[in-house]
Amino acid sequence: MAESEPQEESYDDMVKMVEDLNRNLEKVLEEMEKLTVQATWMAYDMVIIRTNPDLTNSMRHLEDAFLHCKEEMEKKWEEVLGESKDEEQKKKFN
Repeated sequence: MAESEPQEESYDDMVKMVEDLNRNLEKVLEEMEKLTVQATWMAYDMVIIRTNPDLTNSMRHLEDAFLHCKEEMEKKWEEVLGESKDEEQKKKFN
């Protein structure tokens, strides 16, 4: 009977190892599926952009507008921070 216990343990270890491998394989397959979907969408986007040059120009214009807006927002934010610091200093001196 003492000899059957090591065999049970090795069998249990083997079953656990196979289950772990199956779980890992499923995770890897899920990641591959996600990457495949992303690659498919990228290829689709490339086809659309190449067949419609107006889309590329529109995207460039939109990006420029976004960058300009972002720059203006950063300037305004700095102004607001500067004003709030000035007000705090005035309150300290009064």
